[in-house]
Formats: sequence, structure tokens, C-alpha cells
Amino acid sequence: MQLPANFTELINFATKEELYNNLIKQLNKDFLYANIDLDFAENILPSSLKLILHEIIYKLIQEKFMDYLNLLYIIDVSEKKVKQLDGSDTLKLSEEVAFLILQREWQKVWFKNKYS
Repeated sequence: MQLPANFTELINFATKEELYNNLIKQLNKDFLYANIDLDFAENILPSSLKLILHEIIYKLIQEKFMDYLNLLYIIDVSEKKVKQLDGSDTLKLSEEVAFLILQREWQKVWFKNKYS
């Protein structure tokens, strides 16, 4: 499996494979496990998903850093990938981390669909 390189590619894959709703369900499930009060509607537009997720990650980094780390752990975002990001601009960092989260959630959904 080749991972999508950007948000648009990820959404195109998810839509083409008819797994976009599963991606949203997986996000909701992992946010619930991380005890973060966020529940995306299954019919959320991809652009809204991107903006809301970016905003939530930004707020977590700024205000609840331990919850942010816990979320990354629960979703199983690669620590190596996160450490490679430039942390000097929190806004840009949160956007990149939001994509890493979506990328990892997409992996889970794709593998579950392919091998179940």
C-alpha cells in the first residue's frame, strides 16, 4: 500500500474505495478512546474535516499538550514522522500533524477493509 502524499490524494483514495465514512468512524472511535470530545458527522465535507481537525490539533498543542500526545499514541502516529516536522510554527505543525493523523487512520481503514 502506498500512502497518500497529501490531503486531496487521501480523500480521493477514500472516496474511490468507498471508505470515506469508515475513515470518519475510525477518527471518531480513536478520539473517543483518547477522551477528546469530538464527534465528526459521517456526512462531513472533506474540506470541513480538514479545517476542524487542524483547529482541534492546534488547540490541543496550545492548551492540552498531554491530551495531544495521548491522541497521537492512541492513533499510533509515527513518532519518527512527528519528530521530523518543524515545530517552530505551531499553526503549520498542527496542519501537518492533522494530515499524519488522517494518513494513519486511512491505513487502518484500508487494511481493515482489505483483510477482513
